[in-house]
Amino acid sequence: MQHKGRLFLCATPIGNLQDITLRVLDTLKEVDLIACEDTRQTLKLLNHFSIEKPVTSYFEHNKKYKGEKILEALLAGKDVALVSDAGMPGVSDPGQDLVKDCIEQGIEVTALPGPVAAVTGLVLSGLNTQRFCFEGFIPRSKKEKKIFFDQLVNEERTMVFYEAPHRLLETLSLMALVFGERQMAACRELTKKFEEVVRGNICEVYEYFVSKGVKGEFTLILEGAEPQKSEKGLDWALEEVKRLENKGLSTKEAIKVVAKEADISKRELYQIFMVKDK
Repeated sequence: MQHKGRLFLCATPIGNLQDITLRVLDTLKEVDLIACEDTRQTLKLLNHFSIEKPVTSYFEHNKKYKGEKILEALLAGKDVALVSDAGMPGVSDPGQDLVKDCIEQGIEVTALPGPVAAVTGLVLSGLNTQRFCFEGFIPRSKKEKKIFFDQLVNEERTMVFYEAPHRLLETLSLMALVFGERQMAACRELTKKFEEVVRGNICEVYEYFVSKGVKGEFTLILEGAEPQKSEKGLDWALEEVKRLENKGLSTKEAIKVVAKEADISKRELYQIFMVKDK
């Protein structure tokens, strides 16, 4: 039976070439084929590290045809490395489709971790990193962008986006309209010589780039919404008082606890409870 090859998802530097891992370098030297987003960009990386391997393009507009060719190579026993222009392949790029196809064909897939702009920007932002969500590239048209942000207005987790420089000011303007004065960080040229992280509320960040000008690719980190207080009505409060009484609390103690949690008057809750309890 024909031995199947393996697909290696290789993270590449997002700016500084020294961020590449030794494991990725070893893998790129050993595989039979390297599939990449832009052959010109990847050849710069390979030439820098004196790696000579066959290279083929694999991007959004040729992923069906090239994906089939890459699968053929893997099924024939060839090991293939997949790289993007920068960062981890499979995140906001067609690599996810190739991974899915490989899994369906029983081909082994392994990931070689490395730089990711989303996480790098997040930890530099100074915002909450306990819970966050990656929303990828922001829609291009103003109408779609507005709908996109409206759907996220109640998102409580810190949000991470990617944005191109020529769309940044319009994006920040719409973010201010939808999200108000929330805190954010705009990270540009991450890991490169002119890396910059601009922090402040959305309007402050917008004004900064209006005055300074916009250059470089951006990772935007946005503060999440304030947690919405759950509505706990009177019926819940009355049942909760009974439950706490059954656990051993006095009526007075139980009403004090429940009134605070339900944000209602202790006196009002006591009067209603005593009437209902008769």
